[in-house]
Amino acid sequence: MEKMLLKSTTRHVRIFTADVVNNDLKFHPNKLTLDLDPDNEFIWNEESLKKVNQKFTELVKERAGNSLDDYELRKIGSEVEGLIKYLLQNGLLSYNPECRVMNYSMGLPKTKQVL
Repeated sequence: MEKMLLKSTTRHVRIFTADVVNNDLKFHPNKLTLDLDPDNEFIWNEESLKKVNQKFTELVKERAGNSLDDYELRKIGSEVEGLIKYLLQNGLLSYNPECRVMNYSMGLPKTKQVL
């Protein structure tokens, strides 16, 4: 019997115990897949994406050998969310004005007038 795929979902981060096969998620007990900013709320650049992917890889390596349960997935997702907020607050990431819903979920944009 195949185990059930686990996932952790936050506003900007989705993590699955799965591998992507032919654009579908296939359960994999020892693999995590990251779906970043599924609603395209941010404008990403290579530097920001690299930082987030490095953080995700670090967090996964720290947990090597541990059970990949929903609690661990939520902890990883929360830490990645924190990095996204840090990048946004430090001007390394910006909101996407073309986003379907503009709700400033990570706080109001910082402008020179506000700083």
